[in-house]
Amino acid sequence: MMVVAIIGMTMTMGIPSFLRVLRREGMRKAESELVEACQEARRAAIMNNKTTDLVIHPIDGTFGVGGAQTAFPNDITIDILGVNFIQLEKAEEARVHFFPNGTSDEFTILIHSTSDGSYRKISLDTVTALTVVEDVK
Repeated sequence: MMVVAIIGMTMTMGIPSFLRVLRREGMRKAESELVEACQEARRAAIMNNKTTDLVIHPIDGTFGVGGAQTAFPNDITIDILGVNFIQLEKAEEARVHFFPNGTSDEFTILIHSTSDGSYRKISLDTVTALTVVEDVK
């Protein structure tokens, strides 16, 4: 009986944190896949010595490099999407250019998780084309 009581207490304390982790999974997935897409576009531009585009379809909630498209999780929305200081969150398509010299267009996106209310701002350092991720409160 004592073992069952200990297991019950452990599960009772662990389930809320487990559920919080599951709710954040959408944001983590969206963040990681978008950062990977930026890294892939930068790598392809440098390695192929050819400008490569990260293509984002904000209305559909998809993005990709070289034709391969990835969708944002259902609980993720795009609040702000800017390329070269032009707001494109309501556009059919937004293109972020990555250049062979390792630079890129100016790019900022603010994504929002409707399930837990968290926000992430992902932007590019235009000189190095490296991603910068910020937790926004």
